[in-house]
Amino acid sequence: MPFERGRFAPSPSGPLHFGSLIAALGSFLAVRSQGGQWLVRIEDVDTPRSVPGAADHILHVLERFGLIWDGPVLYQSQRTDCYQAALDVLKTAGLVYPCTCSRREITQHSSGGDLIYPGTCRNGSGRTDRAPAMRLHTAAQPIQLVDGIQGVYRQCLESQVGDFVVRRADGLFSYHLAVVVDDSAQQITQVVRGSDLLSSTPRQIYLQQCLGLPTPRYSHLPIAVDRQGNKLSKQSKTMPLDERYPTVELFAALEFLGQRPPAELVRSTPVTLISWALEHWRPKQIKAELNKPCATLSCLRTCEEKA
Repeated sequence: MPFERGRFAPSPSGPLHFGSLIAALGSFLAVRSQGGQWLVRIEDVDTPRSVPGAADHILHVLERFGLIWDGPVLYQSQRTDCYQAALDVLKTAGLVYPCTCSRREITQHSSGGDLIYPGTCRNGSGRTDRAPAMRLHTAAQPIQLVDGIQGVYRQCLESQVGDFVVRRADGLFSYHLAVVVDDSAQQITQVVRGSDLLSSTPRQIYLQQCLGLPTPRYSHLPIAVDRQGNKLSKQSKTMPLDERYPTVELFAALEFLGQRPPAELVRSTPVTLISWALEHWRPKQIKAELNKPCATLSCLRTCEEKA
């Protein structure tokens, strides 16, 4: 059996919240329960969105919650040469082309709520007065994966997404290109993350195929939503994790993931609770659902005060 490697890859655009904890804990338990390594990557390729000090705070919180990673932390902002090398491979293969379309122009050609690139610049018809982005030619053949939690997922990139950006007009590399290059460089064998990224996975698999890189196994956890069905996120100003009560929030995350920790462990330490979770990790108990309501963070805080 090959040695397993997983990763947690937060964006330093703000502090970790309960939804972040679910992704971190799920990826940690999935790989460590198999005796593998758990790596941490700071996905700061989108430098304008990075908040000063957020990366260091994220690492501090992970340590506080007993989620200790293996090896050095990888920072995407330090790896632009690697992404450029991958883009050069795509250029040499004739798989990318410059595009000067604005988001508004693409929206005008899209129907419904899906923003699908119509291929306007595929034949070199872009404008000369704008800096171009670089888009990847997509194909009509569907990309299919068997997700470890969500089951079979299929997407035709050409008709459902369109040619997608691998380098933005401002010169920054796309998340998709960076994550594919980094997963290969770090020899990641399994990716466990939130289901909000499930629809992005075919793009990443296609990029892996274009670059001749291995494809890891994917498992997409349900994402936590509030009572109104809104995803817990930094953009929605979800309350950050409370460092005063790490065990209570870890306990709630385990329950969210379908695990059943003994009630008395809510008053234990993070190390004790995580040790129990590693021994009793049952991924089949995670339901195949894209999102799942959780206690509001105000309720969590009330439970913490009572604990």
